[in-house]
Amino acid sequence: LVDTFGDPVKIRNWQIYGLPKDTLSIENAVIVQFSRRWPLFIDPQGQANKWVKNMERDNGIDVIKLSDKDFLRSLENAVRFGKPCLMENVGEELDPALEPILLKQTFKQQGTLVIRLGDAIIPYHEDFKFYITTKLPNPHYTPEVSTKVTLVNFTLSPSGLEDQLLGIVVAEERPDLEDAKNQLIVSNAKMKQELKEIEDKILHRLSSSEGSPVDDIDLIQTLEASKLKSNEIEAKVVVAEQTEKDIDETRSRYIPVAQRTQILFFCVADLASID
Repeated sequence: LVDTFGDPVKIRNWQIYGLPKDTLSIENAVIVQFSRRWPLFIDPQGQANKWVKNMERDNGIDVIKLSDKDFLRSLENAVRFGKPCLMENVGEELDPALEPILLKQTFKQQGTLVIRLGDAIIPYHEDFKFYITTKLPNPHYTPEVSTKVTLVNFTLSPSGLEDQLLGIVVAEERPDLEDAKNQLIVSNAKMKQELKEIEDKILHRLSSSEGSPVDDIDLIQTLEASKLKSNEIEAKVVVAEQTEKDIDETRSRYIPVAQRTQILFFCVADLASID
């Protein structure tokens, strides 16, 4: 899922905003990015809540609860002005008043996109985003709720915690490796973009070329320049792949620390179950 749909630069930015570095969390974030329905995070440890707040802080996120007296008014403002909205600490039932938002029941009125929320018809800004989180560790949502949202399980797993701890340990012990990995992600994305631009340029020249391509001097020069650039990028990719292998090999030496800390965490967490 991550390899097919994940953008390495976007994933890196998510992690800067607090997305945990384990594979499950990254897959969850990718699901949220491409889902057509608003996400409901099962988030007993509060990791998704923290990530969403940090990610949308610069966009003026509104944080509301169903227990707030004026939550509908806050939601209405977010819809009207195209701001992100986070509804946190929900239970196993959602307020029926949210249904138009969850089902995205928008319609056109005098050429403007609107939605009915409560008794009011308000303009629907297309930049509006809606996130829902619950602290319940094992909620049972009815099919009626599950079909209206994208349920995303952010519950911490042993393997997920191990990945997160590994990232924390390496960042603490070898910050140079973390910097090198971040630079690799940016440079690889830049090289991919350059290759795409080269391909687009060649396709454009071929489509606009009249007569035989062999006689098109500009096209031949473009192809020669593209070949040189492609060879240069391929050489950089080989170096980048080797650097990435070296980084992963060094990171692997810290795996025992992450494993032991993960065991310790879940042992302490399970002590609460002992009489």
